[in-house]
Amino acid sequence: MSQTGDTPPPSSSEEGHAPLIEHLVELRSRLMRAVIAILVIFLALYAFSNDIYQFVADPLMALLPEGSSMIATEVASPFLAPFKLTLVVAVFIAMPFVLHQAWAFVAPGLYENEKALALPLLASSVVLFYLGAAFAYYVVFPLLFAFFTQAGPENVTVMTDINQYLNFVLKLFFAFGIAFEIPIATFLLILSGAASVASLSAKRPYILLGCFVIGMLMTPPDVVSQSLLAIPMYLLYEVGLLAGRLVKKRRQPDDGEETEE
Repeated sequence: MSQTGDTPPPSSSEEGHAPLIEHLVELRSRLMRAVIAILVIFLALYAFSNDIYQFVADPLMALLPEGSSMIATEVASPFLAPFKLTLVVAVFIAMPFVLHQAWAFVAPGLYENEKALALPLLASSVVLFYLGAAFAYYVVFPLLFAFFTQAGPENVTVMTDINQYLNFVLKLFFAFGIAFEIPIATFLLILSGAASVASLSAKRPYILLGCFVIGMLMTPPDVVSQSLLAIPMYLLYEVGLLAGRLVKKRRQPDDGEETEE
């Protein structure tokens, strides 16, 4: 007899769709939290958008000749430039929370040893990015703008457009922030076994050349800004090598004990 009243068992395809839908719902929830956090910070900072722009413009304004000022060559620039900068600052400030949401989404699928390693690397990558942006503002900008303002002819008055200046400094912020992630990348290459300390050490001349090539591509076309990016990149590469070497030395005794057993 056929049991028409019984509910048929779920198929394997339906069972596979359920976890996928749950993951997509959780991903949407995490993304919404990240967007809301950025929006809340942006709304809190928007009243100070002009002050934030003034703070970012101070390294150049302090070096402009007397009587010079920044200008706006487009009608909407006085509004859009501070608006854009405030939005970027909101993303910068919210980045730890955004990365925490990403971590909470992927952490359940990681092993315990992966969690123990991934969380410090995630935190250190955020700190290094902030350090890169701070290095650009407090070290690179004063040297770079001093060179630019003094290199021109005497009869040329420096009057920088606020939108062009913002695009310039944001490019340098991101360039130095990403460049300061080199120790993390080098450490992961050594830890994963994709490269050894000896092989990376032997490639030092090529790495140094590559740093200057990247500095040429990611900074304005002048030797000063290229060197200010390339030299810290190479030094950070050496820091990554040192960290990888220390971790390998700590793991070698443990590996030796396992092989003896």
